Amino acid sequence: MSWKDLLYKKSLALKEGTEHLVYGRPILRGWAAEASREDRPIRVLDVGCGYGDDLAAIRDALGGRAELFGLEGYAPYRETCAERGIDARDADVERDRLPFADDSLDVVLMNQVLEHTKDLFWIFSEVSRVLPPHGLFLIGVPNLAAWHDRAMLLVGMQPSGMKVLGPHVRGFTAPGLRAFAEADGYFRLTELRGSGFYPFPQATAIRLARWFPTLATGLFARLERTSKPGSFLEVLRARRYETAYYQGPDPA
Repeated sequence: MSWKDLLYKKSLALKEGTEHLVYGRPILRGWAAEASREDRPIRVLDVGCGYGDDLAAIRDALGGRAELFGLEGYAPYRETCAERGIDARDADVERDRLPFADDSLDVVLMNQVLEHTKDLFWIFSEVSRVLPPHGLFLIGVPNLAAWHDRAMLLVGMQPSGMKVLGPHVRGFTAPGLRAFAEADGYFRLTELRGSGFYPFPQATAIRLARWFPTLATGLFARLERTSKPGSFLEVLRARRYETAYYQGPDPA
């Protein structure tokens, strides 16, 4: 076994028990609760909702005053969501329109999902459509510039947040996420936080992520929909790329 393999196995052992911090659920729950309304329950969509853990946590934080919706491709997860009072639907977020009317949601959540997708322009366009001005888009992604990934690159190792033999097809850093999200003014990034700090134990990891969010294992962004009209797809159409991106279904 090479010293690099040994170092990697050692780091896995050290981070054991802190993996849940990467999901940043207290951060997302707190931000979503800020959208609470006096006149009605807030409407929250979780894209890639899994078992509905994030949505259930948000509902608990709001004392039950939330209508919960999910998008999930795996039928057993949708069934579990239904048992928890979550309206989970099947859709391809990279190809389908979100099954909601314009300006009809208060919060859209995507936690540990965007790193698995290619067509971010279409996704952001649909989110910008269903959110009214001041609606919240809450994002959680692995941090490609986490301190441990920087160290791995320094010694010639593949960063753990972007493995070649792995499920992630995109990598995010804090500046890169901000630049994309705020492109042409459809969203405004109002807060950026970190969670997790491999391979430190939980108490230390929480403090380090608070002090050095751009070096944390996970990045969490609070985006606010601006009042700019139109489609986020215009960001794509204004630029030229060597690769093709999805721009919505062909007009009938």
